[in-house]
Amino acid sequence: MKHIDLHIQADQPLSRIAPEIYGHFSEHLGTCMYGGIYVGADSPIPNINGVRKDVIDAFRQIRMPVLRWPGGCFADDYHWRDGIGPREQRRKRVSRYWGHITETNAFGTHDFFALCEQIGCEPYLAGNLGSGTVQELSDWIEYITFDGDTDLTELRRKNGREQPWKLKYLGIGNENWGCGGNMRPEYYADEYKRYQSFCESYGDEPLYKIACGANGDDFAWTETLMSAVGNKLMNGLSVHYYTVPSGIWEKKGDCLDFTDAEYYATVSRALYMDTILQRHIAIMDQYDPEGKVGLVVDEWGNWYDPAEGDNPHFLHQQSTMRDGVTAAVNLNLFNRYSKRISMANLAQAVNVLQAILLTEGAGLIKTPTYHVFDLFKGHQGGMLVSADCGDIRTGADGEIQMLSCSASVKDGVLTLTAANCSLDDAAELCISADGFAAAKAEAQVLSADSCRAHNTFDKPDTVQLSALPVTQDGSLLRLTVPPCAVVCVTAYT
Repeated sequence: MKHIDLHIQADQPLSRIAPEIYGHFSEHLGTCMYGGIYVGADSPIPNINGVRKDVIDAFRQIRMPVLRWPGGCFADDYHWRDGIGPREQRRKRVSRYWGHITETNAFGTHDFFALCEQIGCEPYLAGNLGSGTVQELSDWIEYITFDGDTDLTELRRKNGREQPWKLKYLGIGNENWGCGGNMRPEYYADEYKRYQSFCESYGDEPLYKIACGANGDDFAWTETLMSAVGNKLMNGLSVHYYTVPSGIWEKKGDCLDFTDAEYYATVSRALYMDTILQRHIAIMDQYDPEGKVGLVVDEWGNWYDPAEGDNPHFLHQQSTMRDGVTAAVNLNLFNRYSKRISMANLAQAVNVLQAILLTEGAGLIKTPTYHVFDLFKGHQGGMLVSADCGDIRTGADGEIQMLSCSASVKDGVLTLTAANCSLDDAAELCISADGFAAAKAEAQVLSADSCRAHNTFDKPDTVQLSALPVTQDGSLLRLTVPPCAVVCVTAYT
């Protein structure tokens, strides 16, 4: 057991933690949409207009603030008119990127906005810059948000929606350095400026326009976009970073069968997100010292090799306590950089990559990653405060910090989240807080008997939240966090 003194400066707020940092991502990929989120209105699985009711309930439980759709790589090959009107008349076409299966377009614009209304979250559209046109994207926005009398609004009303929807977040292209067109940053910057010029805001608030940002540590891309576009034509700049345990895309590693060394390698590569954020933010600070452009981490998470027998294009993987720990590491980092980060979206919500939910027929399980989002939801909208937990190291060579943490205050409530990254040592925490007198404190923990523990359809509750004792010693709070565990401490005045 390692003793760790954790000091919080609760009386010195640093920045607001945007709820959208706890966002999610849904793509027409594998069984994320079809079978995962959408089953059709005639399905025996309980649904609301074709969307699984258990999925909606699970999303609401974690207070999902924003949902990104329809991709991903799929977005830059998506044409919105294919997904409106009677379903039996919608265009069937090949899914170019994810296995050349048939895309039925059964789930389209109306379905997505209805889903967001049911969840109570903001919709985030990824617009097609790669294979689409300026006119197409401009028309989509008018169809969605305009309240006047035009051919497009008549078409929307004909398709069953009288009032316009509210749209705040618009991504203009996705991964245009890769699947979105293999563009140079200079070329994309010019295309972005052209597209955004015709993305008119018809609602009560202006569109929050998000430009395609860098692939991981491609800092030159950020430099180009910030210098060529600046802070007047874009509101957000994205970055994508996936944690690959091996660091080799061709042989990433297994989601269930991994060694302790591979566990620590995964945590270490998740922590590389810290370097990525620091360096991109430093470039943004140089060109935008007022902080007008938000950094949007709209794809992040762990990526493993497909399981034997699975369709390799469907990117389906299980989620273990290892994923719970790395999810906590990332979310703590996003909180810590919330002065610049305006949104983050885990990839992906259901059945794909580091999913929070897995479905199989009528069955649904919540992964360890889901429970981490449930633990962390108290941070949404809170004010970040400094949380210093020292530098006690773990791993075979002491290569990573043992404890990852962040803290926030909202409405007189202090929320502290921490991940114990060690596989061997419990963390005995002694918590002090300046400017916060706790009259009551409680804690919940996510832990299991192994870093490989995971939930299955036969055993859906192997990994779940449980209460963790907290003792008060004068002004100090004390608790013990097990190895490979994630905890949330909530204190009340």
